[in-house]
Amino acid sequence: MKRQIAIPRQMSLITPEILNPFVHKIHLSFMQKIQIVFMSLFVVPIRLLMIFTCLIFAWMLAKASLAFRSKEEQDKPMKGWRNMLRPVIVLFCQGVFLMGGFWITVKGKLASCKEGPIIALAPHSSYFDSLVIVYLNLSTIVVKSSTEFIPIFGTLIEYTQPLYVQREDPNSRKNIMKEMTRRAKTMGEWPQIIIFPEGTCTNRSCLIGFKQGAFYPGVPVQPVCIRYLNSLDTYTWTWEGPGAFTCLWLSLCQFNNKLELEFLPVYNPNEEEKQDPTLYASNVRQKMAESLKIPFTDHTYDDVRLMQKAAKLNLPHTAGLIEFQKLHSKLGISFDQMNELLDQFGAISQKDKGSITLGEFAAYLHVPVSPALEEMFSLYDRVRLEENIFLILSPALEEMFSLYDRNGSETIDFREYIIGLSLISQPVNNDDTLKLAFQLFDNGDKGYITQEELTGILTNAFGIDDLDVEKLFQEVDINKDDKITFDEFRKYAETKPEYAKLFMTYQELKKVLNTNGNGISKLE
Repeated sequence: MKRQIAIPRQMSLITPEILNPFVHKIHLSFMQKIQIVFMSLFVVPIRLLMIFTCLIFAWMLAKASLAFRSKEEQDKPMKGWRNMLRPVIVLFCQGVFLMGGFWITVKGKLASCKEGPIIALAPHSSYFDSLVIVYLNLSTIVVKSSTEFIPIFGTLIEYTQPLYVQREDPNSRKNIMKEMTRRAKTMGEWPQIIIFPEGTCTNRSCLIGFKQGAFYPGVPVQPVCIRYLNSLDTYTWTWEGPGAFTCLWLSLCQFNNKLELEFLPVYNPNEEEKQDPTLYASNVRQKMAESLKIPFTDHTYDDVRLMQKAAKLNLPHTAGLIEFQKLHSKLGISFDQMNELLDQFGAISQKDKGSITLGEFAAYLHVPVSPALEEMFSLYDRVRLEENIFLILSPALEEMFSLYDRNGSETIDFREYIIGLSLISQPVNNDDTLKLAFQLFDNGDKGYITQEELTGILTNAFGIDDLDVEKLFQEVDINKDDKITFDEFRKYAETKPEYAKLFMTYQELKKVLNTNGNGISKLE
């Protein structure tokens, strides 16, 4: 019998319908391949030579302007002859893109520094987005700290007087937000701050979650939408797809590369948004999504980190694509906890499919797929029992599996596994439940459980094989003294909260059998 269970499902936790925003594929037609061969032979070498020439001149001028700065000068906006070189450096940087065949069109109007001290750019999908920074006169940018050491480009980035952030370091992010607030509130003394609030590259199919950094200062922000207009997308450089060199070469093989910028009106936050950067970021993102005519999701860079972790566990990349920020806010699970759960999930699941079957779930808990509960139920007159009692007597393992399997696919993916643990198993895995379960096995209230007692219940009630019970006993018996204390019992239950649900089902069964006739002795 397949049990049909209706449980409350928060709409905010339903699996998103959006395609993976961190994957990109390039499909070339025959004519496009011919074009690439032609351009590679006759055009790209010339373009590369001119690009390199412009790049070297820009680098030399930037290097000269950064030379011999005192610590005091580094902490202030660039002035004097150093800043006078900016138009020439920008000109050579523009030449880099112009020689590469890039053309930019602009909609809307760039606000002044006083009107919009922070510029939020999205969607962020490529290193070619740096053309926007050049168009914005090499204004201050927020970038990851590793870019400082990139040859040539690191010097040009340094010329913008950037804010370097280490994404995995919470202290670094806090310091950057403080410095951003300081600069943004100088009323135009510092240049505008350019930031990509998504924090990582996507395929532009949607807008992922915006980081709070640009919105933490509570000052007006000017949103700027980026669009690549070529029919063949050779620009997207994200976590799964063409590498940096492939994107560069294919883009240089295009006759021209069209980029459009749309400057939206400056967004002035209200008092509520000033006090809540998350709300502020969400509202700006919605405005940009409406302009771009694309949806938005709660994926973030943390999903990328989980995808990379999934790959190390030989799971599909998409196993880690769970909209971390949404689950974090709704369920209160930290990233470190999510990392540990992914390790646990990987130890249970099918490596090739990134999901858990009923059989794997059963093996993980040392419980057979067809427990003896269903067979024992046939000993009683089903007609005399109420419908809700009949449901209680459904196989405990299958019941729990179906609760985890939120979309009815007969497998559990990582997202469902996390939600199941948080909403189904963890809430009942408390001291009261564990004490009742311990008392169930502890005959005579001795304060410990022997292997014989554990075998008697698990074999007769749940149909667990003697060898599996012995293995389970050894796992729980940390001290190896042939008895399980309550502390050992509780520590093991904390690692596998699913057992609490099974124990509760067994307790319900005992109540039912006590109510509907003798025969409880058959279980013990």
